[in-house]
Amino acid sequence: MRTNLLRTAAAATLAFLLTGCGGSASSTARSEPVGSAARSEPVGSAARSEPAGSGSSKIASVKGSRITVYGSKEGMAQRTITSPNDYGAVRVFLVERDEGEWLQVLLPIRPNGSKGWVKATDVTLAETAYRVEIDRGAFRFTVYDGDRAVRMGKVATGEAGTPTPPGRYFFTELVRPVDQGGAYGAYAFGLSGFSPVLKSFAGGPGQLAIHGTNKPSAIGTRASHGCVRISNDDITWMAKNLAIGTPVVVLG
Repeated sequence: MRTNLLRTAAAATLAFLLTGCGGSASSTARSEPVGSAARSEPVGSAARSEPAGSGSSKIASVKGSRITVYGSKEGMAQRTITSPNDYGAVRVFLVERDEGEWLQVLLPIRPNGSKGWVKATDVTLAETAYRVEIDRGAFRFTVYDGDRAVRMGKVATGEAGTPTPPGRYFFTELVRPVDQGGAYGAYAFGLSGFSPVLKSFAGGPGQLAIHGTNKPSAIGTRASHGCVRISNDDITWMAKNLAIGTPVVVLG
């Protein structure tokens, strides 16, 4: 049975999502939810509400309108995070450790790599065998289904002054730009990480993303403010096959 984490939507402007990327704010002044024209759920078995098996990752989808995050198991409350998020997507976390009643999760906050604990009763668990790896040195991405590579392609990464930071992230939302010929291409996945240089950008918090492009000639180079650009064909494939919460690892 599919869970809410597979439903993708955007309630805010794409300018606020792609705040660590190239392009102008004017080119992203509007966005639309991913709906019937682009499928509101990825196809295939990107995520299932079953226990995670070997090589799979667990994704925690918040049940209510907010969730308490703890600094340690049975510890003091650290923060409250609301759901849906600022872009209209159900709030999800990537599970790093499952200890039954408690889950350690990767948080979409600064600093990158922040973790916290949530109660298992406050979330719905699903699992995905997919993961995305970005090799900055080779300007290449690979999508794995378990141990099997199922999609590969070239990427553009951040320029020297605004690098794409290495680390472990996950998809937080999926939006479809109104202007399919604009700087952000056919789709954009928000990431749980942020630019290490840009604390704010175009009115937003410097959030990173993986998105399409209208300048395919720049793919294979350092060209962005920190986001990862891929071809429109590749981002469309990801939009159809990968769930919100899918882990993304940026190497080296």
